[in-house]
Amino acid sequence: MTKQNQPYVVITGASAGIGAASAKKFAGLGYNLVLVARRLDRLKALKHEIQTVHADVAVVTVQQDLAMISDLPKMYQRINDKYQIKVWVNNAGFGKIKALDEYDLTEVTQMVQTNSEAVAVLTTLFTKDHETEDVQLVNVSSRAGYHVWPNTVMYSATKFFVGALTEGLDSELQRRGLAMRAKVLAPNATETEFQRVAKNLDHDVDYSEVFDKYNTSDGLADFLVALLDSDAAVGFVNDEYELELSGSRLP
Repeated sequence: MTKQNQPYVVITGASAGIGAASAKKFAGLGYNLVLVARRLDRLKALKHEIQTVHADVAVVTVQQDLAMISDLPKMYQRINDKYQIKVWVNNAGFGKIKALDEYDLTEVTQMVQTNSEAVAVLTTLFTKDHETEDVQLVNVSSRAGYHVWPNTVMYSATKFFVGALTEGLDSELQRRGLAMRAKVLAPNATETEFQRVAKNLDHDVDYSEVFDKYNTSDGLADFLVALLDSDAAVGFVNDEYELELSGSRLP
């Protein structure tokens, strides 16, 4: 199969929040898109919104639950065989805000599969195929992937894994003189669906009532592009909700 010649950005968890905002940002920069998420109706609406503004941008939608780990190699291969990938963003993830003993095992399994196992599988597949190329992989972690707050133990554990995997991989790639870069984006509080899902609410959350300061999804999309444009391995959103670009933050 002949690949499409124009560069593509692949984004998982693209149906809302940081993923959707990043898709629109990359479209504005002229990149074609492969958008992956569970909610196909949201993906189709986003595709229409993007192509209404950027008619020359190709937008491919892929319906996939990232927790279905056994499906991921085939999904990855379909995308990789057809499109010339410049950037792959593993953004899909969710959290719960509660004590560990309040979880049921289904929640634990789904969170570990979506936040950690899917990232590990897709990171490995992408690295095997592209480590010698001038491409970038971004895994979206969290401030909670560098600090554990009360009632975030399970979520933090999944995001610590993302940070360790990605920072370690980038160090390994550079040590071996390979062209690919692996980078971590660690958001602080960001106005997305996260709080609604984390608290099992049936309505959106007014972030101004919960946080004194927070970032928008559009702001995080800007941070993502800034990280990609830099030589940094980590884009960490600090207590002032500003982006800090640095090398590895883990020992």
